[in-house]
Amino acid sequence: MKKRGWALPAFTSLVILYLFTPIVVMIVFGFNDLEGRFNFTWQGFTLDHYRNLLDQQDLVLAIKNSLVIASIATVVATAIGTAMALALTRYRFRGRATSNLLIFLPLGTPEVVLGASLLSLFITMGTQRGLLTLVLAHVMFNISFVVVTVKARTQGFNREWEEAAKDLGASPWAAFRTVTFPLIFPGVLAAAVLAFALSIDDFVITLFNAGGTLTFPLWVFGASRFGVPPEVNVMGTIIFAVGVALALGSVALQRRRGREAAAAYLR
Repeated sequence: MKKRGWALPAFTSLVILYLFTPIVVMIVFGFNDLEGRFNFTWQGFTLDHYRNLLDQQDLVLAIKNSLVIASIATVVATAIGTAMALALTRYRFRGRATSNLLIFLPLGTPEVVLGASLLSLFITMGTQRGLLTLVLAHVMFNISFVVVTVKARTQGFNREWEEAAKDLGASPWAAFRTVTFPLIFPGVLAAAVLAFALSIDDFVITLFNAGGTLTFPLWVFGASRFGVPPEVNVMGTIIFAVGVALALGSVALQRRRGREAAAAYLR
């Protein structure tokens, strides 16, 4: 019994160590004062890579493109996905089961298949690949993630609260804005954060549909063929820190809303 008591925590600790060791290495080697272009051995500590991060114009352009694409795709995919999640959980209509199945199909489809199919579609339509095709592609694969995430929140939603607001004279839009949306907002926020992270990170689908547009994952791939510049580690560290901050902020917001809801119920 005693062995069972420490075996599972020890195994969990090893898995966590395995997951975070590459991240720690990435963060550390962002401060490496290397000579040459291969960032594989520690040669000294420096902050120059952070100070001079924006000196490379191609890197700045890649980051700008990735942020623009991720921002637009997140807003559009979150709006469409939230509406779809509400429709699938609140209403019964012909084809509802089929729609639920089709929503999950992109999640299980390999990215290389999605990228190639989108490429074929754009070529068939005569659409020039670039920023627009990337936004459309990122919206496409993000919608399913948004629907699944928001559905987890809306499935437990009590519609009696919304009906009570309508009985008190609120219009359908006012009831949604003041009752429904605040209650499902943590799920919507989590879906938006997930969509933004997936869009920033995507490489395979982006590679098929980028055309001449350079994004940060494509820049990293191109730079890594000639070495591993420290700017890769620096940008990876920044993106990781922002992702952690957004995740912690989302958790804190959900906990605060939970405490407020509990306090209101006790009153």
